[in-house]
Amino acid sequence: MALLECKNVCVNYGSFEACKNVTFQINQGDYLCVVGANGSGKSTLVQATLGLTKIKSGSILRNKIGIGYLPQKNIISRDFPATVKEVVLSGCTANGKIFFSKNDRENAKKQLVRLGLDSIENRPFSDLSGGQQQRVLLARALCAAKQLLVLDEPVTGLDPVVTDELYSIIRKLNKEEHIAVLMVSHDVHRALQNATHILHMNNEPLFFGSASEYQKSRFYSTMSNIEVCETHLCTHCGTDCNATHIHLPGKFKHD
Repeated sequence: MALLECKNVCVNYGSFEACKNVTFQINQGDYLCVVGANGSGKSTLVQATLGLTKIKSGSILRNKIGIGYLPQKNIISRDFPATVKEVVLSGCTANGKIFFSKNDRENAKKQLVRLGLDSIENRPFSDLSGGQQQRVLLARALCAAKQLLVLDEPVTGLDPVVTDELYSIIRKLNKEEHIAVLMVSHDVHRALQNATHILHMNNEPLFFGSASEYQKSRFYSTMSNIEVCETHLCTHCGTDCNATHIHLPGKFKHD
């Protein structure tokens, strides 16, 4: 039985069709990357699957699973006055809880150890680097991610080294612990390196299938000609960058 299944999902903003007739499913152990240009409905679709955005028509089945979510725009301010441990523990409220149980605290500790954060668990969240903060927020999402982890462009603004680390962590969670992953990404090359399945959006699905099938498709040929660099926001990009486009929040900008 699928963990998550969308059938003919449509989402409108007024008269604008942000998503149209989207059908796909995610099973245990799947790693689905949603790719496409800016404004193609990727983030809208993810928010709809989580019940954060109302759908116009179609159906979404979430099979009573624990879902962890790391949004594109962090719900926690970078200068939030809390320790690393407190931020991670707050992820245990994602399923509607108000108070933390002993199991919640043990779960938070498990995620801190899992992501190598236990040595800094008492440090203020605001004192951490951008990469460390993103790792903390991933640990927070994992507190709720029993079967499915949803990530909306989780590496935007991070330098290449931190980006590689986060992709490695997510791949390990998927391969070794069989946590299904739904990720929105602009980086089609990394998507193919990590994902089992690709959903290519242009407000409606252009392709849904295995990563190997996508690589043979004409849609991949189009996307692979656009090398996207997401590091310029933090000025970490080196002189060896071959990007034709620079990704900034909300738009593409020609180099």
